[in-house]
Amino acid sequence: MDIVVKGRKTEVPERFRKHVAEKLKLEKIQKLDGKVISLDVEVSKEPNPRQADRCDRVEITLRSRGPVIRAEAAASDPYAALDLAAEKLDARLRKQHDKRYSRRGTRRLTAAEVPDHVPGAATLNGNGHPVHDQEPDGVPTKKIGSLEVKGEGPLIVREKTHVASPMTLDQALYEMELVGHDFYLFVDSETKEPSVVYRRHAYDYGVIHLSTDPMVAQAQPPAAGGTLGG
Repeated sequence: MDIVVKGRKTEVPERFRKHVAEKLKLEKIQKLDGKVISLDVEVSKEPNPRQADRCDRVEITLRSRGPVIRAEAAASDPYAALDLAAEKLDARLRKQHDKRYSRRGTRRLTAAEVPDHVPGAATLNGNGHPVHDQEPDGVPTKKIGSLEVKGEGPLIVREKTHVASPMTLDQALYEMELVGHDFYLFVDSETKEPSVVYRRHAYDYGVIHLSTDPMVAQAQPPAAGGTLGG
């Protein structure tokens, strides 16, 4: 397995590629997850001068026969961002490794028990809001519709498409905690419909199911190209 390093709208020097190979020890990663298929490192740069202290972002994506693990971080230079992202990746790999072996002969954790076993999960500040991994950078924010934009923008929306296998609600919750996000989109194995599990205040979790309205489906016009009756 090789490490693929690529830049998004930025050049990646050879020196940094060598540093990635030294920082992300493949032997150590494979000890924690022996089914690793690929390891991608993407480097991007924020052009906004107001975010100079967080202008370089590194995203690490590890794909294996199990769940995909991602870790990303931003800093004033790509080397510091890589160090932070590598620490997150190592923590999530160890968490997955420990859960894999703790499941043997023991019961699975319930949603209410997850915060007791996942460090930093659903931690709240004094105002009752979730505390994020990254410290505030002092950059002013504004609301555009339902989105929160830092600084002057511009507003950039990234679109991603992922292949999804049907899974249970319990598995979706585990996947969400593994990637470190506040929500997780999945296909429910019982209903075969798209659903979202998300983190609420305190230690609660919520789930949203989508189903097709039969009245709307029947009102759709027929597809063109049908045969004509005699």
